Amino acid sequence: MKVLQNLAVKLGITRAEMTAVSLLLLFLVIGGVVRYGTSVQQADHLIRQAERARFSEAEVDSLLRLVPSVDYTAVAGAEELPKGNATTEDAEEAAPRARTSRLPKKLFTGVIAFNRASAGQLQQIPGVGPAIAKRLIAFRTEKGGKVLRFDDFLDVKGIGRKKLEVLKKHLTLE
Repeated sequence: MKVLQNLAVKLGITRAEMTAVSLLLLFLVIGGVVRYGTSVQQADHLIRQAERARFSEAEVDSLLRLVPSVDYTAVAGAEELPKGNATTEDAEEAAPRARTSRLPKKLFTGVIAFNRASAGQLQQIPGVGPAIAKRLIAFRTEKGGKVLRFDDFLDVKGIGRKKLEVLKKHLTLE
């Protein structure tokens, strides 16, 4: 207290003014400490959220790695066995077809040069099966082996605006 009185005398202010200045400084320091504490808490909360998200992504990745090793044959074989007067030979022939039909198909993300593509390559595109691939190759042949515009694909039976958008993502016309 003696220090504050000496300072008040040197600055030429009254004791009440010195008390007010001291209180204002005290509130300023307390406000800074509280603000720092809340920002540390917010940062800690955000870090915990990021760690949870990272761990959940890691869990998803580990689960996705397990998917190809899942055996779908038990479920598929039971559903698609022949009915009626089926023999065991018929059941044995149907089981491999059932197994292959239930295997997960990998989603194609690449780009294919349409003017050089085979039917097998075209079938990798989502929504393009053997029939549409055959039609696309016949269409390319009609056009002299080269298609110049994507809108020309609308002339092919089975290709509408939605499928055309998928083809644009996966084909080049070089």
